[in-house]
Amino acid sequence: MDETPKNLWKYYNSKYQLHVTIPATDSTIESENVDERVIYIGDLEKRKQAYGICGECKEPGTGVEWCQSCNAKRFKDNFKNWTSGNKVIDEFIQQSQLNAVYYMKYLEWIPFEKFQNITYIAEGGFGKIYSAEWPEGNIEYWDIENQKWYREQNEKYALKSLNNSSNICSDFLNEIKSHLQIYLNNVVQCFGITQDPNNKEYMMVIRYINDGNLRNYLNKSENYIDYKLKIDQLQQIAKGLLDIHNAEKVHRDFHSGNILFNYNPFISDLGMCQPANIKQTVKEEGIYGVLPYMAPEVLRGQQYTKAADIYSFGIIMNEFLSEEIPFNDIPHDEFLSIKICKGFRPTISKDVPKLLADLIIKCWDAEIKNRPITKELYQTLNEWNNEIKGTKDIEYSEDSEDSEDDEDGEDSEDGGNGEDGKDGGDSEDVKDVKDDEDGEDSEDGGNGEDGKDGGDSEDVKDVKDDEDGEDSEDGGNGEDGKDGENAKDGEDVKDVEDVEDVEDVEDEDNEDSEDGDNNQNSEIYFQIKECDKIRKEKFKNRSNEDKSKSFKTHPQAIYTSRLLNFKNLPKPVNSSDLSFFQFSSDSNSTAQSTSANPISECLDVQLSELELNEICQDDEQ
Repeated sequence: MDETPKNLWKYYNSKYQLHVTIPATDSTIESENVDERVIYIGDLEKRKQAYGICGECKEPGTGVEWCQSCNAKRFKDNFKNWTSGNKVIDEFIQQSQLNAVYYMKYLEWIPFEKFQNITYIAEGGFGKIYSAEWPEGNIEYWDIENQKWYREQNEKYALKSLNNSSNICSDFLNEIKSHLQIYLNNVVQCFGITQDPNNKEYMMVIRYINDGNLRNYLNKSENYIDYKLKIDQLQQIAKGLLDIHNAEKVHRDFHSGNILFNYNPFISDLGMCQPANIKQTVKEEGIYGVLPYMAPEVLRGQQYTKAADIYSFGIIMNEFLSEEIPFNDIPHDEFLSIKICKGFRPTISKDVPKLLADLIIKCWDAEIKNRPITKELYQTLNEWNNEIKGTKDIEYSEDSEDSEDDEDGEDSEDGGNGEDGKDGGDSEDVKDVKDDEDGEDSEDGGNGEDGKDGGDSEDVKDVKDDEDGEDSEDGGNGEDGKDGENAKDGEDVKDVEDVEDVEDVEDEDNEDSEDGDNNQNSEIYFQIKECDKIRKEKFKNRSNEDKSKSFKTHPQAIYTSRLLNFKNLPKPVNSSDLSFFQFSSDSNSTAQSTSANPISECLDVQLSELELNEICQDDEQ
C-alpha cells in the first residue's frame, strides 16, 4: 500500500512575494518592475525557501500550498466533468487552470444554481452587479492528506455581468484576462465565470467587498479616520496600481467608484484595462470615463497612458484626504472639460498636510512629464508610511511592514491579505454588510464598475478612533523634491513647520505611540499630527447635515463611466497660468506652508460660454 503523501509546505515566508512570476526577467518590463522579492519559475531554490516542496512530486512549490504541475493534472482530469456550453469559454478556463502557479491564477466554471440568495445591487455603464452566496466556495489549495480540494466555504461573492455578453465578446474575456495577468494583492480577485439562465448573459464571479467604494467608506464611517491610516491605505492603492502597470497594463477607468474597501482598499473593474504598449486610437464617437478623474490630455483625445492613471490617482487621493467629491456642485459637461484643460482642479482642504498636498498637485500636473511614475508614487507613500510606523525603510515592503497590526488587531495592511497571503476579502474582522434602505449598493461589485456609489454599508467596520489612543503617529520622508517641481505662487498659509513643539500638538488622550519618539524630526510625522488635531476637532463638531452636504451632487454631476466626445479642447496648462485661486474655506485652521505653493486651485468663477470660447481660441493647439 502506497504511503499517504505528507504536507511538506512551508508556512508563508514574508521575505518573498506571494506568487511566482512565470517568465524570467522580461526586458519589456522596465524600470518600474524592480521588486527583487518576486520569485521566478526557474529559481528552484527561492521557490523551495518560500513555499517548501510538494508532498507528491517533491518539487519546490510554485505558490503558497500550490504545485502547478500536480494541480494541472488534477484540473485536466476533471475537464470531462464540466462545460459552459461555449467552446471559447471552456478553453479559456482550461488554460487558466493548466497555467495557474498559485490559487489566485485559476478560474472555474460555476453553474448558476450553485449560488444562493442572489441580490441585485447596482447597474453601471457596462453591466449589472449582484451579491450572492456560494456555499461550496472557491478553491484555495489541494488538501494532500485528505486528497481533496480545500475550499473557502460560505463566503459572499459578487456577480458582475457585462451588457450583451450572451454572445461572448472580447471585452468580457479581456477583463478576466486582466485579473489573471496582474498580481492581485490590491486588486479584486476573480474566481470564475457563470451564466444567468434567464438572460443567458455571462457573469464574472469576484470577491464581495463589504464596505463599498471609497465614497461609501468615508460616508458611512462613524469614527474619524486619521492620516496615519489614510496614508497606509493610499500606499496600498498605489501598490495595486503599480501591480497593474508592472503587468504593462493601463487601468483607463480609475476613479473612486473603483476603489473598494474591506477595511483594506482594492482596485476593481479592470474591464477597460489595456496593454500599455498598444496604441489605442480614440474613436470618432468619443472616449469612456468619469469626467472629473480624466487627465486633460485624454479629454483631448490623446492615448491613455500610465501617466493618465497617475492623474486619476491624484484626484482620488485628494477626494480621500479632503473628503469632498471632486466637482460635485457643477455640471460635468464640456465647460468643465475646458476648465480642466486650463488648470481647474478640485479644492484641496487646508487641513491636508503640505507634503500630501504637494504630491496631489504633482500627480495632477497638466504636464505628463511632471507627474511621478508609479514606482516613485508608491515609494514616496511607502517611505512616509514606514516613518509613521517608526520602521526602517525597506523598498516594496508589501508584507513585513504593511502587515503591522494596529493595537486592536483590526488591520492587515499587506494589501488586504491575511497572514497566510490569502485575499483580504475574507478578513474575519470585517463585519458583514446589509444593503442600505435607499438601494445604494454595497461592496465589490457593490459600487459597480463605473463608480455607482455601490456599497452603502450599514455596518461598515469602524476605523480606529483617535480617541482610543491609536492615533496618527508619525513619519514620512519629507523630501523637498516631492513638491518643488510644481510649486505655484499663492496665498500665505501657515506651515505645519511653524509649530514650535511637537508635544504642543499632542492630543490630550496621549495618542502617540512609542514609535513617535523615533520620528520627532520627521516632517510627515510633524505635519499629520498637527493636521489630525485640527481635522479631528472639526470632525467632532460636524453635524450629520454637514456630512451629508459633502456628498450631495449636482443633478448633472455624473460619476458613472459614460461616452464623452469633446472637440477642440485647449492645450492643457497648469492653473498658475490663470489669475483666479481660492482656498477651501472648510477650516479656520492653517496647516499649509507659507512658501509659494497654493494647494487649492479652484477657479472662483463660473465662466460664461463666450469667455470659454475665448479661452479655447487663446492657445488652441
